Amino acid sequence: MSATNAQLPMPVSAPFSAAQKTTIRNLVRRAARAEIIPRFRKLDLGDINEKAGPLDLVTDADVGAEAMITRGLQIAFPNAVVVGEEAVAKDETLLEKIADAELSFLVDPVDGTWNFAKGLPMFGTIIAACRFGRPVFGLIYDPMGDDLVEADLNTPARQIFSGGRTNALATCPPKERKDMIGYFHTSLLKAEAKSFVGSKMPELAFLSSLRCAAHEYRLLAQGAIDFVMGVRMTPWDHAAGVLICQKAGGHSAMLDGREYTAMEQGFLLSAASEAVWNDVAKLFETLVPKS
Repeated sequence: MSATNAQLPMPVSAPFSAAQKTTIRNLVRRAARAEIIPRFRKLDLGDINEKAGPLDLVTDADVGAEAMITRGLQIAFPNAVVVGEEAVAKDETLLEKIADAELSFLVDPVDGTWNFAKGLPMFGTIIAACRFGRPVFGLIYDPMGDDLVEADLNTPARQIFSGGRTNALATCPPKERKDMIGYFHTSLLKAEAKSFVGSKMPELAFLSSLRCAAHEYRLLAQGAIDFVMGVRMTPWDHAAGVLICQKAGGHSAMLDGREYTAMEQGFLLSAASEAVWNDVAKLFETLVPKS
């Protein structure tokens, strides 16, 4: 029987040694060089397929990179559960394993597949590790820049460049609502909710979407934007970003105030600070169903 949100054991420590983190980083880089970068702007029509619709695509790069990353993780961590986006597309019951797994990996091989398929260099690879559904390690890799952002329970968020140089990350200071920049995946909303969110846009400086959670969370951790609102709670899109946001000084929780875990459904708000989170949550509170 799966643990409920209230019954989830608390993670006690980060799960990986320095050598194991290096193994994960190298695995992601190898997958990008072997399966993703060689296909960028070289896909034929037969290499791109729809899943749920024309905005939800899968390419040969997604499938090949996920297979390579999954094999590597299973070798390095034989007792871990590996849950990849494309594997779940074929077998949704894999999601049920996350809550009870002492160690699970959530893999998004090409986040921003629509961008990738259209030749836009705005995509990334996301790896999160969870204990009983709570993120304990997160990595977001940019194959085009060959750099990554990373955090775990014991380590502040940082950017790691291909040559080994690192840069500490910090979210931006609080600011007035009229000056805030945010990303909100409104394309996933129903018509009424879209209209509501649209009515709130004049209260902000800028509200849009990159169609790529990887880069949205990276920009939040780097202090470039103020918040990210997640709509579709596919765990591979958000678990790493939530932890990286928190370890860069931000605040992340479900819009109704619940703690985020990889099993949650609803709206997920990640913000540069708790003060910003409270302000943005108030702005969009109508989206939370009345109990």
